[in-house]
Amino acid sequence: MALARFRSNNSGFSLMEVVVSMGLLSAVSLGVAQLFAVSSKANLVARGYTSTTAMAEQKMEQLRSLTWGFDLLEQGLPLSDTTSNLSYTPPQQNGSGLNPSPTNALDQNVSGYFDYLDATGGYVGTGTTAPTTAVYVRRWSIQPLPTNPNNTIILQVLVTPVVNERARQAESSSPARTRLPGDSLLTTVKTRKAS
Repeated sequence: MALARFRSNNSGFSLMEVVVSMGLLSAVSLGVAQLFAVSSKANLVARGYTSTTAMAEQKMEQLRSLTWGFDLLEQGLPLSDTTSNLSYTPPQQNGSGLNPSPTNALDQNVSGYFDYLDATGGYVGTGTTAPTTAVYVRRWSIQPLPTNPNNTIILQVLVTPVVNERARQAESSSPARTRLPGDSLLTTVKTRKAS
């Protein structure tokens, strides 16, 4: 009699229940797999931005460290570095320092205002063609501030992967510079101070 009370149904799942549950499991799994793919791509792009931003900050600090002030020991005349060439590592004294750059210095390689970097941000050269080890091109621009051109300059540094530059050159019909994944552009202003 005790056995009759605890009778159970041993029939299990029907084929239809198994098919529906497998369909639901497959749909959820595909969604999760797509999420992993999207997040992996986003991580790669973010790592590229981080790298290029660090390379741009490095050049910006070099530019900001150049002399741009007033000589207070003599007559208070402006002092400016006009000979440093930051397109070489270590910098040389055969360049234009903080003199204004050509207006297209961020759009194309202008002598004295660009260099090539490897995948780790190490200097690999400058010149008309990219060295085989070049992964990034770094360009900078120095322009006087229109409202105070004698005492304030605008510094800009652009770091972009070499593959992005090749893509831009292939689609050169667009007059405006398009931003591509991995590009970093930093801008700051430097004003003369007493040295």
